Amino acid sequence: MSKNWRPATQLVHGGTTRSQHGETSEAIFLTQGFVYDTSEAAEARFKGETEGFIYARYGSPTNDMFEKRMCMLEGAEDARATASGMAAVTAAILCQLKAGDHIVAARALFGSCRWVVETLAPKYGIECTLVDGRDLANWEKAIQKNTKVFFLESPTNPTLEVIDIAGVAKLANQIGAKVVVDNVFATPLFQKPLELGAHIVVYSATKHIDGQGRCLGGVVLSDKDWINEHLHDYFRHTGPAMSPFNAWTLLKGIETLPLRVKQQTENARRVADFLAEQPQIAKVIYPGRADHPQADIIAKQMTGGSTLVAFELKGGKDAAFALQNALQIARISNNLGDSKSLITHPATTTHKNLTDEARDELGISAGTVRFSAGIEDSDDIVEDFARALKAVKA
Repeated sequence: MSKNWRPATQLVHGGTTRSQHGETSEAIFLTQGFVYDTSEAAEARFKGETEGFIYARYGSPTNDMFEKRMCMLEGAEDARATASGMAAVTAAILCQLKAGDHIVAARALFGSCRWVVETLAPKYGIECTLVDGRDLANWEKAIQKNTKVFFLESPTNPTLEVIDIAGVAKLANQIGAKVVVDNVFATPLFQKPLELGAHIVVYSATKHIDGQGRCLGGVVLSDKDWINEHLHDYFRHTGPAMSPFNAWTLLKGIETLPLRVKQQTENARRVADFLAEQPQIAKVIYPGRADHPQADIIAKQMTGGSTLVAFELKGGKDAAFALQNALQIARISNNLGDSKSLITHPATTTHKNLTDEARDELGISAGTVRFSAGIEDSDDIVEDFARALKAVKA
């Protein structure tokens, strides 16, 4: 396989392994285990003296193809596919920490990600400090002698804040800590955290990579040394493995990733520009607009906008609900990155478990709405918003 292929080609052909039958589409290897010609061959496989698969919890040919294709796209040396995005996040963080260690995390996180660092990790003696990740000074002030991991999303869920990944990585390198970046909102097409200095990248493949609302999946990517030293044994023994069927589904989804993301991004831009002019809207946050609060960082580390738009309605929860209920194309769902346009009210769904104070800190108000653009005709989506806004009082 050529390392010089461009992303669209990588995502169709990267990592493909064909069986003796020479199938066009990747095969699904639905097996739990593997057999060996001799006892000596089994012993050698378990010792690591020969290459090959041992058990589907450790890996399978279909999962291996998905991991290799993601490595090509991300520019990573190695990867492990997981059963869900949260399995990827949890594994990437916990596999490298022990009691007495310390995490510095951006406070603007998906609700479950925040629970992992703020609630789960401390149960095992791992300390955590949450910071306003937009200011590098806050990361530096939070560093302790036992700080081992920096964790962030950029852009963030749901308010689309952007964090200076290279700046955080520079601080981490000064103390020997690792930076874990959840890159879901940017997609691997628009942002390359490893090139910016991050050490580990995680995705919920459930989102854009599948992109068609079919299955769960996640992936952790890094260099081979980190995977072997930290993630390998954790992954094998705790069992967050991806189903081979899901890996196959994701391989099919990833083939069309550039096409879908291009259309979704254009649709999101059209919606953001339209909403910014409407009297019912208090503010619009979109990484592709010049008025984004971190537009300078976006220009430095992202090559595209986003498939998502965050906006706030002046009428609070009642206005947000009225808009969502009146839309015909965008469906109410807490998922994102789908080929269908989706919309959600974070304060009552994805971030409902946060305290009122925590939501206020993050800028999630009663009127905040998150829109995930699909691949429908952009004129139809804008017209749908125009019609639905009539149900909202200015």
